[in-house]
Amino acid sequence: MKEEIPVLKGKTKKELEEICVSLGLEKYRAAQIYTGIYKSRYTTIDQFTTLSKEVREKLKQHTLYPEIEIGRDLVSKEDGTRKFTFYVGENKEIEAVWIPSGDGGRKTICISSQIGCTLNCKFCATGLLEYKGNLHTWQILDQVLQVERLVGDHATNIVFMGMGEPMHNYFSVMKAAHILRDQDAFGLGALRITISTAGVTTGINRFIENKEPFNFAISLNHPNPNARSSVMDVNDKHPLDKLIDTAKRFTKELDRAITFEYVMIPDVNMGRDNAERLAKIARSVNKCKINVIPLNTDFTGWRRPTDEEVKDFVMHLKAKTTAPILNRRSPGRDINGACGMLALKGIRSETTK
Repeated sequence: MKEEIPVLKGKTKKELEEICVSLGLEKYRAAQIYTGIYKSRYTTIDQFTTLSKEVREKLKQHTLYPEIEIGRDLVSKEDGTRKFTFYVGENKEIEAVWIPSGDGGRKTICISSQIGCTLNCKFCATGLLEYKGNLHTWQILDQVLQVERLVGDHATNIVFMGMGEPMHNYFSVMKAAHILRDQDAFGLGALRITISTAGVTTGINRFIENKEPFNFAISLNHPNPNARSSVMDVNDKHPLDKLIDTAKRFTKELDRAITFEYVMIPDVNMGRDNAERLAKIARSVNKCKINVIPLNTDFTGWRRPTDEEVKDFVMHLKAKTTAPILNRRSPGRDINGACGMLALKGIRSETTK
């Protein structure tokens, strides 16, 4: 059986050492390759000028240095958010979003972990897509490399909240997160990287057992165990009571707060009763914060809440819990780049490509 040609991107320093040794190169070359990929952000092997021409030729002959292909590049006229569509194979598209803060201090890239999604959250457009596979670690990291190159700036924060369920691609996601954190690579702090899940408890437990250092978010979206499945089908396999027990374990064993993401949908998960249920969950978990997000999609027939409805819901929530509550803005709505909108074509804005 023919041995697969190794891809240099997405590899740890140790894996690069193994590749170097297999090619008859000195092991220390791995560190030069590693920093060249992730810190210097070289786009071709010829740019690795710390390596001799002979070493570069050997790498070109025996390894691969691919990149995902940019397709659409949409820019929001409202807030400067940019949504990028990348091709990762025939009829396989993913999206990543560049989200600058209003003051220019925080620059976030929202990246994808799967092609399509294994789940079907009713408010999320990605759930309507056919699942076409997990992304490799190099494809996850290349979203960051490509977006930063295209916008001409570096991110301060990375969130795994794009297409796909990160816990269903756990090992590639966590490997990418550790490379993003490494000071010899991207150099982001662990708390500037957020891993998200729709509530896959097996993945959360693995995260806890491995004592991962990254921020963690759970997309909750309904506080009623009997009604959550109507919004998120993940609840059928990972019921809410089990999810909350796992969140309690997270805060107790890792001694860190967890974030609950809550998409507000009028007549579905809002109102005083649901605010009180959500507050009760927050009190039971103890160390948590709640990000409330107005619904951005309308393909289900559900509507976005009014500002008054949001204000009323948050008021009832604050009356029952001391957990920090953030009303998250929805950047990039005009290009279909906001929460739940990835996979929708941003036809209302101009392409910058």
